[in-house]
Amino acid sequence: MARPSRSLRPPPRLAARALAVLDRLAAAMPEAKIALHFDDDLQLLAAVMLSAQTTDARVNLVSPALFARFPTAADYARATPEELHPYLRTLGLFRAKSKNLVAAMRAIAEAHGGRVPRDREGLEALPGVGRKTAGVVLLHLGADAAFPVDTHVGRVARRLGFTRHHEPAKVEDVLRTLYPRDRWGEGHQLFVWHGRRTCTARAPACARCPVEELCPKVGVTKLASR
Repeated sequence: MARPSRSLRPPPRLAARALAVLDRLAAAMPEAKIALHFDDDLQLLAAVMLSAQTTDARVNLVSPALFARFPTAADYARATPEELHPYLRTLGLFRAKSKNLVAAMRAIAEAHGGRVPRDREGLEALPGVGRKTAGVVLLHLGADAAFPVDTHVGRVARRLGFTRHHEPAKVEDVLRTLYPRDRWGEGHQLFVWHGRRTCTARAPACARCPVEELCPKVGVTKLASR
């Protein structure tokens, strides 16, 4: 990727604050990593697809039985979406997820030799795979750098005053400009953990936030009691 043009580079003070935020989050949460459980590329893709509007913990409860029943893309391709329903029924939007997962795995079996594409174009061409899902998969496959934006990443970025955007693609563009490429993956995971543990949606725990003094608390109207 080419270096950002001078007009796209963040102001020096903002860039310095952004790096200080990331350094403090890294020191506070050295254990931060993806919470989804998977053993191979197909399981990673399936788990990320299933995690939309559902907690990672819930996905981890249902995925072992699903993965045991459908170990390869060809196994999914031979199934109907309804055959996945018993495994996914406790997840949000399970019918749509079943349909997309079967269709995506069928495309992988037919067009990619049963292997998950390792490029963004190939991933985003799969049914049910958007920019965020593709970014997470690429990141954890080690195939490409990305700064995927979910609800947590977007919320943290806005409260820190890094962006006013709500559209994930625009938020990601800002963060990719704000941080060096070799820290995008780290930044994604730290923002996710921070959003889940401290900078929560309704009442962030600013009193115990490791970056409290660096944060303008944009849009924060209610704080956790402790």
